[in-house]
Amino acid sequence: MASINFSRVAVRVAIDGSDTPKTLLHDVSLHLTEQRIGVIGANGSGKSTLLRLLNGLVEPSEGTVEVHGDNTVAAVRRVRGNVGFVFTDPLSQLVMPTGREDVELSLRRSVKNAKERAARAEAVLNRFGLLHLADQSIYELSGGERQLLALAAVLAVNPKVLVLDEPSTLLDLRNRELLRRTIAGLDQQVIMSTHDLDLALDMDRVLVVESGRIAFDGGAAEGVARYQALCEAALGDAPDGRVSK
Repeated sequence: MASINFSRVAVRVAIDGSDTPKTLLHDVSLHLTEQRIGVIGANGSGKSTLLRLLNGLVEPSEGTVEVHGDNTVAAVRRVRGNVGFVFTDPLSQLVMPTGREDVELSLRRSVKNAKERAARAEAVLNRFGLLHLADQSIYELSGGERQLLALAAVLAVNPKVLVLDEPSTLLDLRNRELLRRTIAGLDQQVIMSTHDLDLALDMDRVLVVESGRIAFDGGAAEGVARYQALCEAALGDAPDGRVSK
């Protein structure tokens, strides 16, 4: 199982017209070894920033992030070989005209022989029940079908860690359940942000992110309850039932 370590990590970004940077994450220290880890929190809380640190899409302003002992800044290529990332919007990572071509593209570096690469791609698509969609234009597919193809393309290279940023956002009930079953059957360590609290309850460990800080770190049921309490408190503080910002 992969071991992921955050050591005193902060992330700050410059704001146009301001001399003071905005802090997206504050002093985060974590040791992540569980098979299934959920990350929940309100929009803008810092969830996506936390996930993007895992494969070097975001660099720490302070502190370090390590995956299997590899620093995500100093050894970013090796880290990205071990950490697969699935974005909320699959069109941001499906770059080829069809799903088959996209999976083959993912395999191009690791499988040099074209015939073997084609066979491997077909096997991956078949594994995820996507073979019937393999040669359709990605623009003819539903959002859920695109998301599942993006997931298949990432898993084709067998990363040690799979990171998913709100993967169920575009899924209907059937595809959401397919995603849920797929995640449950994976060998990879899975770290997933989600607004779907039922999916969060499937996790071994849940992190609640609030205003760039880890507000809770523990069991799934307790994490979901803590997040619900934070939401209720925010509603209670807002006039006329509007959520305060």
